Amino acid sequence: MKSVAEYSLPRLIVGLGNPGKKYLDTRHNIGFMVLDQLAGQSSVAFNEDKRWDASWVKGSDHIFLKPLTYMNDSGKAVAKLATFHKINADQVLVVYDDMDLELGRIRIRAEGSAGGHNGIRSIISHLGTQKFPRLRLGIGKGQNEGSGHVLGKFCSEERSTLEKSIKEAVLAIGLIAEQGLPAAMTRFNASPKAAKIKSETQKSSPKTDN
Repeated sequence: MKSVAEYSLPRLIVGLGNPGKKYLDTRHNIGFMVLDQLAGQSSVAFNEDKRWDASWVKGSDHIFLKPLTYMNDSGKAVAKLATFHKINADQVLVVYDDMDLELGRIRIRAEGSAGGHNGIRSIISHLGTQKFPRLRLGIGKGQNEGSGHVLGKFCSEERSTLEKSIKEAVLAIGLIAEQGLPAAMTRFNASPKAAKIKSETQKSSPKTDN
């Protein structure tokens, strides 16, 4: 069984969401939001391509992909591009929303089940494996369970936390791309409380002369 440290650096970075103005800025589209910011910082622009059922662009080191098949069929576009460019499953990093995490939290995993997420379920089906890394962004559960929540738009009170979460995700993707999953998991998977305690401990530790 491959350890996290043995995973390859990502070549294909996928953001999940639903296409069309109807779903713009909905919670289910947070993966699209991260990819848009990532592409903007890389000075590249997405192009819709019917061959791949996707909006995608090739950067200097990575391919950025937003499937346009709706969430339930996300795996179709991912598998097409991965096959054409000879990209292994462990080189595919998927960015998506997670109701089990509160808004503002991100969590990085090397592999795993779909956890009830239809986009991930589709990717697992088309790639034929669960062994691909993913970055989950919390959207919380809110008062509306299920589709009513994920297809709702972020309210004004959530915007600042959302923007911070997207920036954190972009930083995490950069770290994964440069140093691999273990480094990013160590930095970003800790809870805010644990991270604060660690930071305070480091500040209060006495310095020693070597």
